[in-house]
Amino acid sequence: MSYYLVQAAYTPEAWAILTKNPQNRIEAIKPAVENLGGKVEGGWFSFGEFDVVLVLSMPDNISAAAIAMAFAAGGALKAIKTTLLLTPEEAMEAMKKGAGSGYKSSFQFIR
Repeated sequence: MSYYLVQAAYTPEAWAILTKNPQNRIEAIKPAVENLGGKVEGGWFSFGEFDVVLVLSMPDNISAAAIAMAFAAGGALKAIKTTLLLTPEEAMEAMKKGAGSGYKSSFQFIR
């Protein structure tokens, strides 16, 4: 399972509906995530550019893309952003693999 950060922003119309009829939309999306083999690890409402932040575990990138597309297709969001999260172990493995890639920067950094 991989982890994904999902950030979503509601439309003004969605906020109008939610203020008239408050609902815990984080609980409401759990069945859809679980139908795709995933799990809602955590969810929060937030201030700023995005209104909702979720951490999902999903079996693969296609499943993560599928749930993001389903959320976007629902019509309540004006924006959605999904970011793959690496565990510290995965990041260390990627760093080691990157070191052996043979990439050489053409930039000269002054220290």
